[in-house]
Amino acid sequence: MGLLTFSGGIHPYEGKDLTKDKPVREYLPKGECVYPLSQHIGAPAVPIVKRGDRVLVGQKIAETGGFVSANIHSSISGTVKMIEPRMTSGGNKVNSIVIENDGLFETVDFSENVRDLSTLYREDIKDMIKEAGIVGMGGAGFPSHVKLSPRNEDDIEYIIVNGAECEPYLTSDYRRMLEETDKLILGLQICVNLFDKAKGIIAIEDNKPEAIAKISEHLADNDKIEVKVLKTKYPQGAERQLIYATTGRYVNSKMLPADAGCIVHNVDTIVSIYEAVIEGKPLYTRIVTVTGDAIVNPCNLLVRNGTSCREIIEAAGGFKDGKMPEKIIAGGPMMGKAMFSLDVPAVKGLSALLCMTHDEVQDWEPSACIRCGRCVDVCPGRIIPSDLAKYAEHGNIDAFLKHDGMECCECGCCSYVCPAKRHLTQTIAGTRKSILASKKK
Repeated sequence: MGLLTFSGGIHPYEGKDLTKDKPVREYLPKGECVYPLSQHIGAPAVPIVKRGDRVLVGQKIAETGGFVSANIHSSISGTVKMIEPRMTSGGNKVNSIVIENDGLFETVDFSENVRDLSTLYREDIKDMIKEAGIVGMGGAGFPSHVKLSPRNEDDIEYIIVNGAECEPYLTSDYRRMLEETDKLILGLQICVNLFDKAKGIIAIEDNKPEAIAKISEHLADNDKIEVKVLKTKYPQGAERQLIYATTGRYVNSKMLPADAGCIVHNVDTIVSIYEAVIEGKPLYTRIVTVTGDAIVNPCNLLVRNGTSCREIIEAAGGFKDGKMPEKIIAGGPMMGKAMFSLDVPAVKGLSALLCMTHDEVQDWEPSACIRCGRCVDVCPGRIIPSDLAKYAEHGNIDAFLKHDGMECCECGCCSYVCPAKRHLTQTIAGTRKSILASKKK
């Protein structure tokens, strides 16, 4: 029997050897911390502190601004300096709470919140997840309490943990699976128990045998959660491809995973759910992989929300020879976003800082499409990227929609294999975003 997978995909250089054997170590910020009020999909959070207020680690400083929104908590103790627009890694300015770090890290007492899972009702658990400000930490940032509240709860059959971590260079989820196995399994059990018919799946690519073995051993007597081994291929961890590989169910752009009876969570998200429900701890930390050939000591750091990315780079030894790399990416090389400044804060969805000595993409000079069909072969959405890019370039929205342009998951496979070095993904993505924006209006 073959490994579970999907049709299409690519096998880029993994780059995980730089950090996969580096245990997570905690980094405490030294300077001020900045908390953008939009670290999630949906309405921005609303500040509940003001300039001059003193706050503690774990204290809520902003609350949900709507149904689809998320609370934000301080990760340091100190004084609120200001609330003003600050730059983020995405290049846009977002209204943010700025807190001056007093270096004491005085923390809210979570011990009084420690709970016995058997005494909790389902709605109580969802409220705890909401209160903790937990969002999808794979990058999308969808509020977890909303995801765990589908229209038809009886239809949910699978809670899938995305342990594929198919994005090159990233190892934060891998280290979390190895180092906090019990929290991962118990966090998933909490989610499974929210639904009468649900079973849990922890999906892991076969290039992580240590994680597969350790988690499988811990699940030996668990009949509600299983490990499913996936073929190592990008983008195996994309939501639609993950659902198809593990359940055989198809999800398109007009559907939610819940429409196929599935809910998908990131590894870090599941561990955060455990910490929120059992330990009473809100979300204010995450693991960030700091890596690339420009970094002195590639590593996995447990960082606090709001920490300057410049500080995080310095905690990894800084840049080799003290030279600024040609490319710095927030996230991985396939779906991450290039950064123009390090003076931006780490947020809930920041999985990695990838620093490359040389920007290879800058050397590419796009040429005319040679109609080779490679982009079609690798596209996991089974669409024709070369045609869609042409429609996008000419503003032909009707043709773009007719040929299923909205099914693109922006994984970057087509751009990666294109011998003409055309910017297919970026062109298609821009049109998709404009269409979605016009629909919202």
